[in-house]
Amino acid sequence: MGTHKNTACCSGEMKTERVARDPELEACNKSLESSDENKVQMIKGGLFLGTVAAVGMLAGFGTTLAMAKKKSPGWFHKGMAASIAVPENGASLALKALGWGSLYAWCGVGLLSLTIWKTVGAHSMTEFREKMQTIFPEIPKSTDVEVAEHFNWESLFKSK
Repeated sequence: MGTHKNTACCSGEMKTERVARDPELEACNKSLESSDENKVQMIKGGLFLGTVAAVGMLAGFGTTLAMAKKKSPGWFHKGMAASIAVPENGASLALKALGWGSLYAWCGVGLLSLTIWKTVGAHSMTEFREKMQTIFPEIPKSTDVEVAEHFNWESLFKSK
């Protein structure tokens, strides 16, 4: 399959070229473009989720620190400086605990994810998604408005 394409040469004469259009090559080019777009989308998504997680961690830690200072300012200031009884101040102990806890959490989730990934035998994210969809049942999408109308929050929180 081919088409003819007219191009102008430097001398001004028209020259006819045969341009090959192979459907398989076009499909391959489109899939390569879409895979590049997918990679860019995955990187953007990862950066977004990482940023949201970091902001959430900082906000949570800052809020907890502010609540502790507000609740008992005397003990808070006592913990800021090292003493004979406690050779390390409270802030450094808290930072150590936060660091070790974060490390354990990241490693634990990573190990769990890797174990599931290897157990399923996936080689790409789309393959992993497809295999997980075959393992777990599909969540039905309920469009019933009646269910939302009959649900009563007051009955949920009533004391027995």
